[in-house]
Formats: sequence, C-alpha cells, structure tokens
Amino acid sequence: MFKNLSFALLAGASFLGLGMQQAVAQESRAIFSSEPAVIYANQAPQPQAQRVAYAERPNLGGGFIEFLFGDGEQQSGRYQQQPYDQRPIYAPQPPQMAPQQAMPEQQASEAAHPAFDPKFEKQMVDYRSKEAPGTIVIDTTSKFLYLVQADGKALRYGVGVGKDGFLWHGVKTVTAKREWPDWTPPKEMLQRRPDLPRHMEGGPQNPLGARAMYLGSSLYRIHGSNEPWTIGTNVSSGCIRMRNQDVIDLYGRVHVGAKVVVI
Repeated sequence: MFKNLSFALLAGASFLGLGMQQAVAQESRAIFSSEPAVIYANQAPQPQAQRVAYAERPNLGGGFIEFLFGDGEQQSGRYQQQPYDQRPIYAPQPPQMAPQQAMPEQQASEAAHPAFDPKFEKQMVDYRSKEAPGTIVIDTTSKFLYLVQADGKALRYGVGVGKDGFLWHGVKTVTAKREWPDWTPPKEMLQRRPDLPRHMEGGPQNPLGARAMYLGSSLYRIHGSNEPWTIGTNVSSGCIRMRNQDVIDLYGRVHVGAKVVVI
C-alpha cells in the first residue's frame, strides 16, 4: 500500500510538471509566434499593434519564468512600442530669397544719365580713305572712331572726346597697350581736381576702364570708361574714351605701332 501511495504521488507531480511546461510553451508561442511587420516603399504602412502591460496576466508560475515572460510595470514602460507615424519627413528648406534688385544708388545713377545712343554702337560702314587698313581715324566732330578695313570699309565705334580747350588734332602712333591699366592723374589734372586720388589700381571702377592704348609719348590714350553715357560727348581732358566692350574689341584688332589720325 505504501508503494502504491508513493507511485500515485509521483505520477501526480509528473502530471503537474508536464502541465506547467505545456502552459509555458503555449504562452511562449503566443508571445513570439507573430510575424514582424514589413513596410515597403510603395506601400502605405499598416497599423501595428502595441505591446502593453496587461491589467491581468496569466499566472506563469512566478519566479524565473515570470521574469522571462512577464510584462512587469518597468518592462512594459521600457519596451512599449509607439504607433507608426505615417507623415513624411522632409529636410528643412532654406528661406526663399527675394528676387535680386538693383541697388538704390545704381538705379539713381542710371536714371540721372541719358541712355546710350544706338548710333554709337559698333558697326561696319562704308568708308573711303587714303589711309591703309589697320589705321585708326578719330573724327572729333562726329564722335566716331574708324578702324580702316580693306575694300572701302571701316569698323566704326562711338567715342567721347576732349572738352572745349582740350581738343587736339594730329598724327600719333600706338606705343603701348595695357589691360586694366592703373591710373595716375597728371599734376595738371590734380591742380584742377585736387579731390582726385594720386593713384588708382586697375579695375572696374578705374576711369581708364578695361583697356588702354597709349599714343606716342603724350599723356593721351584711347581707353575704356565706366561711364558709358558720356560716349558721344565732349567730356575728357584730351583722351579718347570708349565703352569697355568696344575698347576690348578694338584692343584685340590693333597692334603696337598702328597709326592714329585725329581730325
């Protein structure tokens, strides 16, 4: 009888242990059997279930099993998943800039001076002359510079010439050429204009402009200008001034030693 009672107790304990293992296995399958959600680029994300702490949990037996499979308050707070935010994420964009506008002083300067007269644009014209091709002829009355070509043609440019008292006539030779030349006003000019700088480096603000061709041993030059509205007028102290784009064009066509006739 004692043997039978021992066998019954042993069988009952085994059955209880087997039941506990089955319960643990079922709970494990319930927790880990769900497939992970996959979101594709062209597919709207599906709402995902949140893993939260249960108000009442199944009794997993406590102890080590409870530690492994339980959702305690601290664990649920740490591992709780957040809902998927379907709103697109964009990088911050720089603020839009206002369209570029002319500076007020530039607008005032342009408004204060007359527009460039189209008749002074560079153009090929008929021109009969006894001068050889490559010669420069400057007509101070009409404010035109002619670069003599073959076959009775010439390239004509508009120029600004000397003011009253500074006009001159004669024949010179191009003795030097400079790109973006420096400017040192002569002492005679400084006496008339003591406000002028004693020396100015070459550049867009330099009154000699983008190019200069020096005439003989004199202080006269054919040069560019940062004041295109003065073309076609008596404006200089004897130099022949041109628009920067025109003097650059002429500079590339004329060589040192070229003859210059001022009439």
